[in-house]
Amino acid sequence: MSKKAKPAPKADAAAAKQPGAEGAAPSEDGAPKGNGRRKLILMAAPAVLVVAGAGLWFSGLLGGKSAAKPDAAKTEAQAAPAYIDLPEMVANLDSDPRRPRYVKLRARVEVRGAENERAVRAAMPRLQDLFQTYLRDMRAEDLRGSMGTYRLREELIARADVAAAPAHVADVLFVEMLVQ
Repeated sequence: MSKKAKPAPKADAAAAKQPGAEGAAPSEDGAPKGNGRRKLILMAAPAVLVVAGAGLWFSGLLGGKSAAKPDAAKTEAQAAPAYIDLPEMVANLDSDPRRPRYVKLRARVEVRGAENERAVRAAMPRLQDLFQTYLRDMRAEDLRGSMGTYRLREELIARADVAAAPAHVADVLFVEMLVQ
């Protein structure tokens, strides 16, 4: 005695074919079809929220840094710059021993803030030593053109930061540079 099921009306059949629609046909295990997508969204939503929250936190938009406290770098940047003259330096370059090459350099160090100025002045002997040592390693070809001057400036800033640590040197300005 097998009973044949009555054919469903056309509206019910179309609704049953759409995933996630109410009255969706149950799958073999009895759960309606289309719940897999819903479960995936419900499981992925907390992970997305955690990642977005962490991004906002570390960017400072959510908690993190307080806007009321000025950052040390911002207050340093707002301070008036101080320029400290370095003594004139003459160093022989790394060159052919039969024809020695020399560089004559006069420079100024730019710092911001009175604390940084005091620290750089106190570290002046160390600063001169690091500059002289670096200049003696240079070749005349290394100092040619604007790129050579730029690389020299960047290296001297890095060495000045090391010599005057924890103070920060903003820039090294060349007053005179002669290579012969």
